[in-house]
Order: sequence, then C-alpha cells, then structure tokens
Amino acid sequence: MEQIPRLRRGFRFQWEPVQNSHVLLYPEGMVKLNDSAGAILAEVDGTRSVQSIIAALEQKYPDAGPLAADVEAFLGEAIRQHWIEWL
Repeated sequence: MEQIPRLRRGFRFQWEPVQNSHVLLYPEGMVKLNDSAGAILAEVDGTRSVQSIIAALEQKYPDAGPLAADVEAFLGEAIRQHWIEWL
C-alpha cells in the first residue's frame, strides 16, 4: 500500500506575502518554508501517495532530475517534526 501524507490537524499551509514564502501555521506558531519544502507541501493534499507527489514534482521541475530521495527525506523530517501524518 502506498503511503498518503496529510497535514496534521491544526496545521495550515499557505503563501504568506509578508514572509514572501510559504509557511506552515499551527496553534503554537509558524514555520517559514524554503522553496523546496513549499513545493513539496503544496502537493500534500491527503489524497495522493508519495509516489504520485514525486511524479507531479518531477513533471513540474524536469530540470531538477530525480526527486524521490529529496522528497522522501523531507517527508520523513516533516513526520519527525509532527507537521504531517500518514493515512
């Protein structure tokens, strides 16, 4: 079975014009995301598998080369930080 990531309850992903970046908002604060993290979390919708997210990102950014290792590493860190969870 493919793992499907979703944001944890209480977390919201959005573009923040003041920060000029994507951010992850949660009750205790905010995380300013770099461009790569923002691109990955933009694909996390609670319905798509990790492989589907990787494929979408590789299609959007063809010059970046294979992205599986980077996406999987980021999602692993997002799990450790309690930003996302697996369905």
